[in-house]
Amino acid sequence: MLAGKYALDEFRANLSRLEPYVETRSDVSDFPNRGPNQAGAFGNTLESVVGVKKETFRGAILSTEVGASYSRHKYDEVTASGDSGESDTPYQHTEHAGRATGLVPMLLNAIEPEEAAQLLQNPDWCMQEKFDGRRLLIEKTGDKIVGCNRRGLAISLPFPFIRDVARIQRDLVFDGESVGDTFHVFDLLELDGEDLRPRPLKQRLLELINVLASAQRPNLSMIHTTFSTGDKTRLFEEIRQGRREGVVFKRIDAPYVPGRPNSGGNALKHKFTATLSAVVDRLNAQRSVSLKLRGARGWQTAGNVTIPANQPLPQAGDVVEVRYLYAFQESGVLFQPVCLGVRTDVTAAECGTRQLKFKPSDTDEGA
Repeated sequence: MLAGKYALDEFRANLSRLEPYVETRSDVSDFPNRGPNQAGAFGNTLESVVGVKKETFRGAILSTEVGASYSRHKYDEVTASGDSGESDTPYQHTEHAGRATGLVPMLLNAIEPEEAAQLLQNPDWCMQEKFDGRRLLIEKTGDKIVGCNRRGLAISLPFPFIRDVARIQRDLVFDGESVGDTFHVFDLLELDGEDLRPRPLKQRLLELINVLASAQRPNLSMIHTTFSTGDKTRLFEEIRQGRREGVVFKRIDAPYVPGRPNSGGNALKHKFTATLSAVVDRLNAQRSVSLKLRGARGWQTAGNVTIPANQPLPQAGDVVEVRYLYAFQESGVLFQPVCLGVRTDVTAAECGTRQLKFKPSDTDEGA
């Protein structure tokens, strides 16, 4: 019951952020096949998104039954063989890994602080936190659940993600970021066979609230979205001062466009910490490796980084993610690099010098 109450509170909080786009109501009698004394995962209280304003969404109708008896869809079947779920869980088997799924995520271009400051003031753009995790799309079709990385390739999924997605009695495609045991969902691309990508972001977010409110989901979390200048600024400063990864700005009326635009776009990222993907050139002594990046004149060194004791040593040719303070303009060597781990979803061809963020004073002197 506590998990259900938390999920309902989160549902209401997310819903309030989309005002004045949505109307809500709590009324047991309006839902089919549910009597006034029937309690679901959220107890006797039911809440739904019953409609949206015509001038905003052209009369589209959304509905959901929070706490419905079907909120445990397929969960009992998935876990029947034990808590690990390895024997019956879709996409736990390695022969599926690496296959093309046909799903392509929308990739973001970066912006500088000056443009971020402008978007904080612009009411046409909302803002979400950018986590320091791995991009992940999850597709559910019937009982089949597929994970997809940023390259569009099938990957295995943690069992908690499969369990929570299996509880949702809808066919869908989620887009989000995987951090530890939590899948942070920030977009809904398909629902019950309908492609939602052409719809405005604000409509997709409303649909996402509906879907996530329909089932218990301790390992799925909807990313907090801010809309007003005040809310965006407060969250921006909280993330910056907490030295967290960064933020993503999105146009609230924009469709979802797969791939990365040559410049600009309807979704833009601003990072407070510099990170890049580099290729391991060779292994050094004492858990150190040399890094290289591809530039206009071929491969060039990016310096060395120490591999933490809690990470396996990468091999030459592996791609690793590195956080650093800045790069020196003249040499391209990273200052204060920290290895975050091996990236299997990034190719060596993507490890270019264009990722480098140079020391501000060096950049000013060379301008």
